[in-house]
Amino acid sequence: MDTTATLLGALKSGDFKTIGRCITMVENDLPGSETLLTSLEIDKNVPVIGITGPPGAGKSSLVNALIEELLKEEKRIGILAVDPTSPFNLGAILGDRVRMSDHFNKPNVFIRSIATRGSLGGLSAKIIEITDVMRAANFDLIIVETVGVGQSEIEIVGLADITVLVLVPEGGDEIQQLKSGVMEIADVFVINKADRPGAEIYLKNLYSLLHQAAPDKKQPEVVKTVATKSEGIKELLLACYKVLALSHNNLKSFLLAEKAYKLIQNERMKPISKSDLKSALEQAYTDENFNLYTFVKAYILKIKP
Repeated sequence: MDTTATLLGALKSGDFKTIGRCITMVENDLPGSETLLTSLEIDKNVPVIGITGPPGAGKSSLVNALIEELLKEEKRIGILAVDPTSPFNLGAILGDRVRMSDHFNKPNVFIRSIATRGSLGGLSAKIIEITDVMRAANFDLIIVETVGVGQSEIEIVGLADITVLVLVPEGGDEIQQLKSGVMEIADVFVINKADRPGAEIYLKNLYSLLHQAAPDKKQPEVVKTVATKSEGIKELLLACYKVLALSHNNLKSFLLAEKAYKLIQNERMKPISKSDLKSALEQAYTDENFNLYTFVKAYILKIKP
C-alpha cells in the first residue's frame, strides 16, 4: 500500500489516477484520509471559481464553454461538479459526467462528480475537503459547479474565491425574488441564453436591482452569454480575472470561518448514523406519547462519547 508521502508526491505532480484515489479516500473516510488531509500542501494561489444558479440556467453548458476557452490559454483545469443526492436512497445522478463527456480524455482537464450527500444547501464538508485535495494537485484553476437548489448560492461563498451566479431571461419576475444574500455574495452575474426574448429587459432589471441593493458600493460584473454557442465566454473569463485580481482580504476571515464551521459540523455529526436514527425513530414513534424533541435530547445523550 502506498504511504502518505508517496500519495502526496504523486498528488503534487498532478497525476490524475492519484487525484481520483485521494478524492475517493477523503469522500468515503477511508483509512489514511485524515492523515492525508492534515498533510496536504495546499496551493493558496490556485483560484476556485464557484458557479451556481437555478436548475436549467445552463451551468454545465457554461462550464463546458469555459473549459474550451481555458484550454486555449493552456491552463490545467480541475472541475468539481456537485450533483444532488436523493434524500431517500442517497444516490446521485452524476449527470455532469455525461454533459462534459467531450473533455474527459483531454490531458489538462480533470472532472469529478460529487454527490451532495444529503446537504440541503448543495455543499457538504466533503466538498470542501475534496476542493483542498485538488488545490494540492498542480491545477491552474478549479471550477466548482453546484446544484443550485437555493441555499447553495449562499454556501458557495464559503468555498470559492469568486462566485458566479448564472441566470436566464426566462426567470422573469424571479429576479425580484433573489435573496439579498445572493446579491451580496455574487461577484459576477451571468445572463445565459442571452439570445432569447426578454434578455435586454432582464439585464436592465438586474442592473436596477443591483443598484438598489447597494447604491454606494461598486457593482459586480454582469456578463451576457450564450454558452451553447460559446458567445460571451471570453468576456466572462475576463470578468472573473478582474475580480480575482482585486483584494479579497476583507472576506478571508469570513470564508475561513464558513469552511471551519462546515468541517466542525461534519466531525460532530460522525457518530450519528441516519439508518440507526431512522430505526430508533420508527420504534419510538409507536408510543402514543411520542415527542420528537424529547426523543432528540435522549438520542444525543445516548450517542455522546
